[in-house]
Amino acid sequence: MTYINQLSNYENETVTLKGWVYNSRSSKAIHFIELRDGTGICQCIVSLDEVGEEVFEEAGTLKQESSVEITGNVVKDDRSIGGYELHASGVKVIQVADNYPITPKEHGVEFLMENRHLWLRSRRQWAAMQVRNAIQFAIHRFFQKEGFIQMDAPIFTGNAAEGTTNLFETEYFEEKAYLTQSGQLYGEAMAMAHGKIYTFGPTFRAEKSKTRRHLTEFWMIEPEMAFYDLKMNMDLAEKMLKFVIGAILEEKSAELEILERDTTSLQKAVDEPFKRISYTEAVEILKSEKTTGLLDEMENSRKEEVNEIRKEEEEIRKEHGSAKKWRKAQIDQRIKEIHARIDQIEEDLRNIPVWKKSAAEFEWGSDFGGSDETVLTMQFDTPVMVHRYPAEVKAFYMKRDPEDDQLALALDVLAPEGYGEIIGGSQREDDLDVLLSRLKEHDLPEEVFSWYLDLRRYGTVPHSGFGLGLERTVAWLCGLTHVRETIPFPRMMGRLRP
Repeated sequence: MTYINQLSNYENETVTLKGWVYNSRSSKAIHFIELRDGTGICQCIVSLDEVGEEVFEEAGTLKQESSVEITGNVVKDDRSIGGYELHASGVKVIQVADNYPITPKEHGVEFLMENRHLWLRSRRQWAAMQVRNAIQFAIHRFFQKEGFIQMDAPIFTGNAAEGTTNLFETEYFEEKAYLTQSGQLYGEAMAMAHGKIYTFGPTFRAEKSKTRRHLTEFWMIEPEMAFYDLKMNMDLAEKMLKFVIGAILEEKSAELEILERDTTSLQKAVDEPFKRISYTEAVEILKSEKTTGLLDEMENSRKEEVNEIRKEEEEIRKEHGSAKKWRKAQIDQRIKEIHARIDQIEEDLRNIPVWKKSAAEFEWGSDFGGSDETVLTMQFDTPVMVHRYPAEVKAFYMKRDPEDDQLALALDVLAPEGYGEIIGGSQREDDLDVLLSRLKEHDLPEEVFSWYLDLRRYGTVPHSGFGLGLERTVAWLCGLTHVRETIPFPRMMGRLRP
């Protein structure tokens, strides 16, 4: 058996492909079957003259997602998907599928989410999962190359990293336990044993939020480094992101093309240094006249764009009635794309007044919300690193700035194009007495954190770390508007199945 992504090795040779019918069209003497096998899509040409009447008729019964085995000769054709097509000499039907519920026509998001187990087979979803896999592998390559070791933090925890208000509580035999919101505290312990470690695992947040950036179950990558200060932490975060983005641009260009991802800003993120600004500088930008003007300009351009693409839809709908079958399929696909873009524009137009108000009324000392991050990142072509936040809005374990006790040595990395925070981190507090006082200030029980305090009793050192949200990173690199498309089976408020 040969896989579609290997066809370039078998030009003018006979191979057998096994997979599922992605699409098909027929004439009197030829079936054009687009076959997918998980590695790609290949057009297979089944000719009556080549396979005979019985096989030809059987091939004509294949519906979308029917499973089939096709043998034939590999022919190079730059016009075909993937650059090669298969001229069939034999077709073996494994199963003729029932009428497939996901068709080329437009479906609502709720319908697609209910059928997520099938939606994963569509070309865009396939491409997003391919990129996700490549991001994961690139992250491992980066940290292993940099001398880190991967270690695993527990999923059941007896204490919270940042309080218990947004945790899922569960019974652990006769004790109260929580599903982890972060592996960071355990990562600090492991870093004191190995110097540089990273964890890569699922985390859970019980926030009752339905924004496009929130999941209740997601994956986090959390490095922790002994003897690292805030600057070293920021340098590592930037170096890691540049490595991962570069790998995706090099290795997954075809998938990014399927996703229609404009890679201009991604290439800039590789080529240019990230902008670094303090929280105070970020607040000044947010409240500036430049920001107001930018949002006004965006509002006007969105209105113009929606008018233009609605005109286009009107024109191609007129063509639809008299168009041939292949052209109708093209028109249906374009209408789906137009409606998806209109949905996004209309969401932007609803949000712009909210963004304007939030930016104008923002007060120093508040934490940035999703709207604030969106507005900030619109003004940068590369990721922006915001550092030294007000200590009051950050976690108890973050070290204070020795030059200003009101500030924490914290950092966030905000992705451009409105994607917002993808990394959050800090230099950790390494002084036992200070950490004890922070626990009291946050009304956290000292006995629960006794093991964590031991890290400051026995060989404390300056140390730092951060957490990268995998799904938000996938959304940014793929150009997806909602994180629900960045994980195979998303868990959100009201979404536990399939």
